[in-house]
Amino acid sequence: MSIHQLATRFGRNAHQISGREPLDNEALYRHVPSIFAREAHDSRSERYVYVPTIDIVEGLRREGWFPFFAVQSVPRDGNRHGHAKHMLRLRREDGIGKPEAAEAIIVNSHDGTSAFQLFAGMLRFVCTNSMIAGERFEEVRVPHKGNIEHDIIEGVYTVAEDFPRLIDASEMMKGVRLSEDEQRLLGEVSLVARYGEDKSPLTPEQIIEPRRYEDRGDSLWTTFNVIQENVIRGGLSGCKRNAEGRIRRSRSRPINGIDQNVTLNRALWTLAEGMQRLKTG
Repeated sequence: MSIHQLATRFGRNAHQISGREPLDNEALYRHVPSIFAREAHDSRSERYVYVPTIDIVEGLRREGWFPFFAVQSVPRDGNRHGHAKHMLRLRREDGIGKPEAAEAIIVNSHDGTSAFQLFAGMLRFVCTNSMIAGERFEEVRVPHKGNIEHDIIEGVYTVAEDFPRLIDASEMMKGVRLSEDEQRLLGEVSLVARYGEDKSPLTPEQIIEPRRYEDRGDSLWTTFNVIQENVIRGGLSGCKRNAEGRIRRSRSRPINGIDQNVTLNRALWTLAEGMQRLKTG
């Protein structure tokens, strides 16, 4: 299958794989081959310390961490495809069967476009909705130098130290009730996070509308999850006025780019925590 076919099948900017059981190497290689690159991209200098991401994954498996999601960018430069930026979400198997599970998130590339980055995140099983904790939670960056494999595994445990605080934050959000006006307000600021100063093609009412029965409710946690899913996954009908003043109908695009996904996910979490502080004083 060509890069173009993969991009069409798994998203315009990235292709990915996820499962409710840990992903094995065959599945990872089939969908996210840059994890297995055996050498750095030839644009890297001799000072660049190279460790294949799969070596990190194997080390983390021995520590009891398993990949359940992986995604790879599809760069415009086809020569970088085998070294492109990728993201993995790992968790321990004891999280299966619970409403949510804390995750360690790894972002890396082998072409110099990214250091190893690690974040704390959470998966909500009812909708397989994957979130990334906001700015007040630990972020670890490991440059491509020194003892990378050791530093990354230590970084995962550093991020995991935030898991209790992450779970507490979600539980606190579940206890906060929002009025319809407050839900719309959170939707409105979330659209600013998504579209910036450009006028949004969507309305706040659209992105606070649940996609499934289980997501109906007025808690901050539920509202945040609904907004996050609608913004990240896209597919909502909208309209926007073009330069000639005409109304053009469209569908909101999913967030496929890894950097944009991380940045927007963290921003939405931070906005939800801001609403929590307003409500609880």
